[in-house]
Amino acid sequence: MPMVGLFWITPGAVYLGSPPADDGSCVRLTGDGLEAVAPDGSRTWAWEGLRSAVVTDVPRQGPSGRLAGILESLLSSLSGGEGPAEMTLRLETEYGSEEVPVYSAAAGGHSVEEEVLSQELLARFVTGTVNPQVLAAWGRDHGSGGTPKARVREDLLRAWAEA
Repeated sequence: MPMVGLFWITPGAVYLGSPPADDGSCVRLTGDGLEAVAPDGSRTWAWEGLRSAVVTDVPRQGPSGRLAGILESLLSSLSGGEGPAEMTLRLETEYGSEEVPVYSAAAGGHSVEEEVLSQELLARFVTGTVNPQVLAAWGRDHGSGGTPKARVREDLLRAWAEA
């Protein structure tokens, strides 16, 4: 299953951050909006009901890049340490602000470019100028493969934002 920017794409679904965790927690993106699933229940927001959606606390690739993240993830799992890095999805609705926890799936963090492009694409979902179904269609064709190389991921994010 490939990860492109802040999005995890399977043949059947598009997630913000990681796919569902062991407890089922995830944020799924659909053509209609966002669905946040947690052990204590689910919440949904329609795209047209959102004023903005921004992901904060995105883990960044350091100078040592993916290797450091992979080693950190491996050591954490061996020692029973913490799970994946947690990001925050900040939503602005007509009723105020809401925050939703989102797990990162990126060992080693995200590049600044991928984060910026992902945030722009998420903003386009909110404005209705792009639909997440574009990512879902790509996932049906490529979702069983691995994560593309960085340059390909950036090109995909740009192309989707222009779809």
